[in-house]
Amino acid sequence: MGGLRREQDGQVLRVTLARPERRNAFDAELISELTEAFADVGDARAVVLAGEGESFCAGADIEWQRSAIDLSFDENVEDALRLYRMCEAVDRCPAPVIARVHGYALGGGSGLVACADIAIAAPDATFGFSEVKLGIIPAVISPFVLPRLGAHARRYFLTGERFDAATAVRIGLVEEVAADLDDAVDRLLSELLSSGPAAVREAKQLLRERPEGVETAQIAARLRAGAEGQEGLRAFLERRAPSWRV
Repeated sequence: MGGLRREQDGQVLRVTLARPERRNAFDAELISELTEAFADVGDARAVVLAGEGESFCAGADIEWQRSAIDLSFDENVEDALRLYRMCEAVDRCPAPVIARVHGYALGGGSGLVACADIAIAAPDATFGFSEVKLGIIPAVISPFVLPRLGAHARRYFLTGERFDAATAVRIGLVEEVAADLDDAVDRLLSELLSSGPAAVREAKQLLRERPEGVETAQIAARLRAGAEGQEGLRAFLERRAPSWRV
């Protein structure tokens, strides 16, 4: 069996790390499976990323780290690039990604949280960029973490200390702490599914590309004149639900 489970739940794709006996820690196979899963999510309107068992993702698998000790410099580069491409696939997923976080989310696990659009954490979730404790640094995940943490990274990258869910919200890694994760995720899914499918994907692309000036007006005009924009505006004026909510 692989270390990942993909389930289509109506318009929602659920991607679950399924190595509970290893606290869903990364190894080469899981990295490859995650990259492939997020490279093509089809027409899913939202993706929920979760971990099976007691943790979301405890970072790098010990056996995988042990096998890396004897790698050459070039082999280490390729190994690191595979992790980067996995993070990039999650970050660039065209559909919105919700991370459902509980238990440990350490090292690369915290990096994976940063790649999601919205992260919801249980009160018991534990985070940390613990790489410095091993004499290495979170270089590969930094392009995805730094936009979220900003100046807070200066503390947590340097100390490698663990921190709780409340702190994760305060520093911007997580959007919300919820005692009932499933209820919180369902509430978010309801909001996403009530919005125009194309509009949500376009909004995500807008956030990534950050256009300026005339280009923003052209994007607005294209969407307003498009079929989904026309339907949404007409539905609003006619006081009815748009077609994607029927």
